[in-house]
Formats: sequence, C-alpha cells, structure tokens
Amino acid sequence: MQPILEVKDVLKKYSDKIALDHVSLTIPKGTIYGLLGPNGAGKTSLIRIINQITYPDSGQILLDGETLNLHHIRDIGYMPEERGLYKTMKVGEQAMYLAQLKGLSKAEAKKQLDYWFDKLDIKGWWNKKIQELSKGMAQKIQFVVTVLHQPKLLIFDEPFSGFDPVNANLIKDEILELKEKGATIIFSTHRMESVEEMCDYIALINKSQKLIEGKLVDVKREFRTNLYQVGVLTDDIQRLMVQLSQKFKMEQTSFKSLNNELQLEIDLGSAMPNELLHLLSANGQVTHFMEKLPTVNDIFIQTVSK
Repeated sequence: MQPILEVKDVLKKYSDKIALDHVSLTIPKGTIYGLLGPNGAGKTSLIRIINQITYPDSGQILLDGETLNLHHIRDIGYMPEERGLYKTMKVGEQAMYLAQLKGLSKAEAKKQLDYWFDKLDIKGWWNKKIQELSKGMAQKIQFVVTVLHQPKLLIFDEPFSGFDPVNANLIKDEILELKEKGATIIFSTHRMESVEEMCDYIALINKSQKLIEGKLVDVKREFRTNLYQVGVLTDDIQRLMVQLSQKFKMEQTSFKSLNNELQLEIDLGSAMPNELLHLLSANGQVTHFMEKLPTVNDIFIQTVSK
C-alpha cells in the first residue's frame, strides 16, 4: 500500500537527552495508524516534527513522496492533547479565523463550519465564548477546526480525553467516517481498547526507539502464544481430561457440570490445532474453539517491560 507519510531515520535531541533515536515509520494511505508508547517515549516529539513545530537533528520526512515543507501545513490537521483554543473568543469567530489560517476562503470556511456544526448539533454555540463551554464541548470545537479544511493527514493525540462515553463514541464514528472518505489518520492514545477497535496499523515507541511496527493483525499473530479457548459437551469428562492432559498443557478456566460442558484454556505447544479439534470431536460435541490472541494491551505491557 502506498505510504502517505514516511519517517526516515529521524534523530531528535534536547540538550543531552535523545527524544527520537533514528526512528523510521511508514504510514499507508487511507489507514488509521496507532502511535503507541508510554509517557516520555518520544511520540509527542515525533508529532511536533511532523507538524513542523520543531525540526529533526537528522533524518527525513516525506509527505506524499515530497520532502516535508511549509506548504504541507495545509495538508495536515492536528488535534493536540493540550488543546489550543482562545478562551475569551467566541466559538464562531475563532473557528472562522482558524479555518482561514488553513487556507480556506471566508465563504468556504462558513460552508464547512455550517456543515460540521449542524452534524454535531452545536449550532447554538456559535456566539458562546470557549470559557463558557465544558471541557467536552470545547473538545468538539477543537475536533471541528482540526478536520474542516479536509486535510489528507489527520493527527489525533488523545482525542477522547474529556469526553463522556456517548460523545467519545460519536467522535470515534466521525473519525472512522473520515477514514472511509479517504483521510489517513495517526492516532495516539493510551486507550488500548480504542486501538483494538479502530487501528489498521500500529507502531510502538519506547525510550526513543521504535520497537514494533506493522499491521495490527500481523503484530498480534507475531505475539501469539498458541493458547486456545475450547468448550465441549461430553458424557465422560474425566476420560477427556485424562486424554487432554497427556498431550497438552492445560489451565482449567471453568467447568459446567450441569450441562456436562467442559471449558478449557489449552496451550498447544508444538501441536497443531487440528490435533486438538480431532481429540475433542472424538469425545463429544465442540461448542466453541477459538485461538486466544494477545490484546494490544498485553503486547504493550510485554514489550515495554523488557
């Protein structure tokens, strides 16, 4: 898949501290790319470089095959974790100003703002000052001014911070819709459940270095542990347990004697899944058979704890 953004061997230092240690990333077009890492890992330094707020000491960044330059600012929308709205300005006045900074004409800015204010049901906020809004309400305004110029690359840093569950789900759906319309999204968050739901690719940075990058499904397969969750209805549970224990490592997770259903978590080791399925089928009716892939949270903790 063709990349929209390529980070090539980027080094960034602050005095004697290395923030990014020759980091390289490839963000494919039309995807949601999770940028993960603990606090202080270097994520924010990289985001600031992509937005040309700061510059790398060495290395290169390409946007759509071109060396990143000032004119690319209009191609990027950035919603920082620390929001940057002027509290004493009116919502509509501020949104118009920021839209025109991104290159929209006054008429186009008003058209896009009318669309988003109507879509998010916030038309009544136009003449309110930011300081009159709750944190979640201000977050919606920040989201609108990030996306209204229809940039090809969107960067969201903790986009759900400050939202209640209903509005967090609303913004999640809007982000997914933007992807469907062709935008590429870099998504930085500590909410691993959101990464599981939304991301196509992930990268994990820790202590200034990239440790993991790839398709989410491939990364999860790379960290697979050969654990399977299985259930079987059988008339002779003890006999089945003996046969299983002779061949596999097992941790009994639950046992429902009322329905003669045995539910287990089994480590296949070097055995093949078909061997387990055949043994279960020979002893009863298989009710479920599923590989237990690690969660993003499992992978995160395992990797940064090394």
